[in-house]
Order: sequence, then structure tokens, then C-alpha cells
Amino acid sequence: MIELTTVSKIYQFEETTTCALKDISLLINKGEFVAIMGSSGSGKSTLLNIMGCMDKPTSGKYMLDGVDISSLNANELSTIRNTKITFVFQNFALMEKYTAYENIELPLAIRKVSLTERKKLIAETAKQLGIAAQLRKQPRQMSGGQQQRVALARALVSGADIILADEPTGALDHNTGEELMENLRRLNESGKTIVLVTHDPMIAQYANRIIVLSDGRIIA
Repeated sequence: MIELTTVSKIYQFEETTTCALKDISLLINKGEFVAIMGSSGSGKSTLLNIMGCMDKPTSGKYMLDGVDISSLNANELSTIRNTKITFVFQNFALMEKYTAYENIELPLAIRKVSLTERKKLIAETAKQLGIAAQLRKQPRQMSGGQQQRVALARALVSGADIILADEPTGALDHNTGEELMENLRRLNESGKTIVLVTHDPMIAQYANRIIVLSDGRIIA
């Protein structure tokens, strides 16, 4: 489903050049649960952003489900981000002035899903994740764990086949982090492809395969 061939990413800031990724070749099959590990600055988030069509490689090729991403225009990339790929972030990325329901509803509204279908999907997903009682609350009225479950619900209702998670347990306590990882494992068992960035070896153990980066290269 995800295939990168000799992908490199170079950032240019005035006279400073930083090579974030160096000749990354990687294949992730449909239904895999993969963890990407590495120290700060190893290129983990850059790699995840390229997989999620949030950034483009400087060189190399990225094929997503058989499609060469470099050949797509901005509208086509936006469609992929709205339908095929969804993100779960460390800081939850919830809109503070919106309720949990409205935050979860956002990808459905973008896709112009009917109000009836929206209500059904949100109710089912909220029940599945144990946040049905939180739907009318704003993020500031919820715990970190509840906010992360709202973020996960938003990812789920999108219907995307691929979930990209960037340090999703970083802002959570140990028990809440384990609960989130169990939810991700169940989603993987239901057929979702999951790519997780983490620096925590215990979190990485939930994955079926671990890839280790160092200085922008795959070393294990």
C-alpha cells in the first residue's frame, strides 16, 4: 500500500541545508501495523508527513496504493488526505471552540456526508470508544485521554484505510496511553493499516514490525 524508493528530503533555510531523509526505501503492505522509532531529529515525523501527503520528497518516488504521488495536483492530494489517509497527533489537534461532536464531524462535513449519516457514524464511533457522554463538551472540559479518543474518533469516521499516528501517547499518562494503543491494535485487527511514530520501546511493541531511523536513514 505504501512504497517509498530512495526517498530523500532536504530542507534549505537561507544558507543552511538539512538532509532530513537519505535514500529511504520502504514497503508497507495493506493491514500492517508498523512502528517507526528513532531519536529526536532522526527523520521520523518527516517520513510520516511524506507518507501522509503533507510534504513531498526532494528526490525518490512515493507510490500510495499504486499511484505515483508526485503526479498529483493539490486538489488530488487534498482528496487523498480526506479519504484514504487520516492522522492522529500527539497534541490531539482539536479545535478548542468546537464540541467533541463538531470536531469528529469535520471530515464528514468536508466529504458532504448527509446529516443523518453523520449522526449515525458519530454515535456509533463515540460508543465504540467510550466517549458518548463527552460529545457536547469542548476540549478544555475533557481529560487528555478523552481528547485523544475524540481525535481517534475523528480519524475513524473519515473511513480512511491508513491511520498515521505521530507520538499519539506522548501527552497521555501510562494507563491512558495503553488504552489508546489497545484501540489502535483493534483497529488494525479490523483491517486498518497503521503507521506509528514513537520514541517509546514499550509503545512500539504493539506493532507487528519496527523500523528504526538514525540521521535520516533506516538502520534496522
